[in-house]
Amino acid sequence: MTDQPDLSTTRRQLLVGAALAAGATSQIASGAAFAQTASAAGNIKAVGFDLFTIFNPLSVDDVIEQQFPGKGKQLATAWRTRIFEYCWLRTLNQTYVDFWHVLNDALTFTFNAAKMQLEPDVRARLMDAFLQFKPWPDSVAALRSMRKAGLRLAPLSTFTEKMLITVCSNAGIADVFEHYLTTDRVMAFKPDPRAYKMAEDTFKLRREEIVFAAFGGWDAAGARSFGLNTFWVNRLGVPVEELGVTPDKIGSTLTELAGYVTT
Repeated sequence: MTDQPDLSTTRRQLLVGAALAAGATSQIASGAAFAQTASAAGNIKAVGFDLFTIFNPLSVDDVIEQQFPGKGKQLATAWRTRIFEYCWLRTLNQTYVDFWHVLNDALTFTFNAAKMQLEPDVRARLMDAFLQFKPWPDSVAALRSMRKAGLRLAPLSTFTEKMLITVCSNAGIADVFEHYLTTDRVMAFKPDPRAYKMAEDTFKLRREEIVFAAFGGWDAAGARSFGLNTFWVNRLGVPVEELGVTPDKIGSTLTELAGYVTT
């Protein structure tokens, strides 16, 4: 899965903009762009990560392809799109359920829409793929270098706490994180401001002392609009979203993020 859902720009902007407006704590930038800075070292004490800056979610496509040869990419894209739509719409409608529930509902819709049968054992295999992600090649070394430098680290994710602990433990990196920040704590998915405020409240730091590492451009826009120093780990090389704000810094790896916050 990727945080770049296959939606039209207009539809994506509508959903993200509405979610940002819904939170009373939001500090929208009124269309102003933020200048990129070379380094945040010396000012930053903690880093929150969207999980997909650390883990490669695209393995889900391969799992689906194994089960449904020739249809993996199509089904994965449809499932991914519905996942994000359900997250955003449930936040807007105040009908929050946890991410595991969203995954299952979105999977059901995807196969119903495709008029395809989904057997229970195959459903379990596809759901389990979200617990088997592998880190990007640069992730582990970069995380450990940031931790060694004294930075406080935490995923800030839609995943449930159980999912976060499972994925990070499987990768052998559970020890680098001080907290596991799940949207279950605030019952609102990103980009609702309540999700980003978890970092401020849990670390007990000012916003300017926290960097949020985003995987999706919409997530970077949401965090920056809230007021967090934002580094967009643009691993897929996509354009900046047209949402009136730009990240403080853009790179393509966690190695670059580590340089941004430590040197």
